[in-house]
Amino acid sequence: MTKHIKIIEYALSSLLRRKYKSFAIIVAFSFTVAALASVLFLTTALKIEASHVFASAPDLIVQRTTAGRHELIPVDYAETIRNIPGVGAVHCRYWGYYYDALTEANYTVLGVKGDQDTLTLLDGRLPRTSGECAVGAGTAWLRHAESDRELILVNSQATGVVFDVVGVFRSESSLLSNDLVVLTDDGIKDFLGFPPDRATDIVVEVHNSNEVQTVAAKIKRFFPDARPITKSELIRTYDMVFNWRSGMMLTVFSAAVMAFCILAWDKATGISAEEKQEIGILKAIGWDTSDVLALKFWEGLIIAMTSFFVGILTGFAHVFFFDAAILASVIKGWSVLFPRFHLVPQINAYQVFVMGFLTVTPYVASTVIPAWKAAITDPDTVMRG
Repeated sequence: MTKHIKIIEYALSSLLRRKYKSFAIIVAFSFTVAALASVLFLTTALKIEASHVFASAPDLIVQRTTAGRHELIPVDYAETIRNIPGVGAVHCRYWGYYYDALTEANYTVLGVKGDQDTLTLLDGRLPRTSGECAVGAGTAWLRHAESDRELILVNSQATGVVFDVVGVFRSESSLLSNDLVVLTDDGIKDFLGFPPDRATDIVVEVHNSNEVQTVAAKIKRFFPDARPITKSELIRTYDMVFNWRSGMMLTVFSAAVMAFCILAWDKATGISAEEKQEIGILKAIGWDTSDVLALKFWEGLIIAMTSFFVGILTGFAHVFFFDAAILASVIKGWSVLFPRFHLVPQINAYQVFVMGFLTVTPYVASTVIPAWKAAITDPDTVMRG
């Protein structure tokens, strides 16, 4: 143990003698790891946020389409769906998007009748009359619309409407509640101009999860213009979207990965004359080949682990403290128009391990292999070059 501690001390002093070269390698290595870590951390955090949303999603959502586009659905569809065997609660939903020119943000406007199990009030209550609303934490922050204040929005008739803010809420997922403006069903119908016999969609509860596809097929048979969407289809779609976007970003950063590979290859193809002379001197004064390899192993490991941890911490800070300012517009897509929200820190230990194995191991190997070639050569030959 004492021997290895002395070797580590010598390795540190050796790296400090070549401080500019060591610093340059750490910067390049750290940038590569930080870029990869940022993409993986952001994608994982968004997937977990989405999973919180889908945990409370209905078994089946029924939409109506015309020419492949989402249309408002007749409310009398609900009665027919309710009579299908195996179907539980069925109710119409009223919701839509609202672009706020004042803050240049998109809000999701949702109508409610009763309590929402997925939403937890931070302050106040849910709206009970058409002139009341509850808002998400992000909307409250953006519009300074805390409880007991007013929120002015422009309705479908281009008329300003004043709502009394009676509650500020949150949920387990920031994606679910952050941008919401909650009105009563009657209030949202008036605000967005819904026809009296139309709704945005219909949500369906199915008693047996194994019969969801069967119920969806029956709905499609009864209403050819309907588009039943199951919870599993939603989850699969979001996974595909996030995986595609993260894959695209990893492709963009492939240039950084290639630069790192070139750096590792350059290390593997040979060492500098100064390093060869140092190895020759160490061999001449009595160091064994195993000691030289241990020295180079610790040098490579110190550089690699320092760079890896700096890169991981940089990527973590970029995603969870600076809201992934560089990557958010690509990974989130149009959701950057949402009021600002903070992702809950999420780290996949398996991803970190794999990333470390694929970056640290090659670099350490590329440090030890050329040193081994020099260490098994006669010291006099090595020092003479």
